[in-house]
Amino acid sequence: MPSRFPFPIPAGWFFVSYSDELDPGQVKTLRYFGRELILYREQSGSARLADAYCPHLGAHLGHGGVVDGDRLRCPFHGWQFDGSGRCAEVPYAERVPSTAKLETWPVVERNGFILTWHHPTGAPPFFEIPELDHFQNPDWTPYDRYEWEIASCCQEIFENSADGAHFRYVHGTRTTPATEYEVIGYRMLTRSRMKMPTPRGPIDGGIDGDVYGPGYGVFRFTGIIETLLINLITPIDEEHVEFRYAISVNNRGDESNARGVGRAITADLVKQTSEDIPIWENKLHLETPLLCPEEAPIAMWRKHMRQFYP
Repeated sequence: MPSRFPFPIPAGWFFVSYSDELDPGQVKTLRYFGRELILYREQSGSARLADAYCPHLGAHLGHGGVVDGDRLRCPFHGWQFDGSGRCAEVPYAERVPSTAKLETWPVVERNGFILTWHHPTGAPPFFEIPELDHFQNPDWTPYDRYEWEIASCCQEIFENSADGAHFRYVHGTRTTPATEYEVIGYRMLTRSRMKMPTPRGPIDGGIDGDVYGPGYGVFRFTGIIETLLINLITPIDEEHVEFRYAISVNNRGDESNARGVGRAITADLVKQTSEDIPIWENKLHLETPLLCPEEAPIAMWRKHMRQFYP
């Protein structure tokens, strides 16, 4: 059968771990981008991501590999690699082979996440993920965390943000949100305004979304209570992703109330995702879809996404 998606894994910054889930000295085994990887934290604090197999004789560094100071030691023959991937020591040899190098990946820590850069041809990063003012701010609750594995791809999942009509037919909303769309370089911006129902009647609300490349989206909800939703999509391979929500609520000095309202908002977001998953997992990506004029944002999103493929 042909691939459901006629493009490779795109370029972008992608989630590999929450920062607080990786301790100094810890080694984690991951599988993303169709590859076996290891994530570890040096004793001095820096997070590192590398291919999982030792270039010496192919031992998997995630099964018995040890962080020794700021080096990673192979469990098979004790070869040690520094944070750049260079082999710094072979304990039984006088000389280190000049080509001995572990393949490493660019890593940054932003907003409580460890992110890595992936590019289909190995090109360096051409955009950055900004710091958010809410992170570690006592006015905001810690992240509520949700995770799904989905048989789909980054482009299909974030295309939902540009598909206003599906909210009515998939999620049962009474109206289609009035949304404005704008592309600025590597960012896709959405600005939605709507009436939100409350026990005291409808109030004005909105959702402002900034999608940074194909793997990282920040959505700010206003109206009932200010809520921050961060969407994190990481490709497992060309047809499967891990999809995460990290949700924080502005507590306005009343954390218990904020968490109660936040739980209601979160429950609705999780419900909508459960409704989307059967669509995502069973659809094809049509390169020439039949779009109505009202669906111009979908075409805009697809044109925007081309820059993330070689």
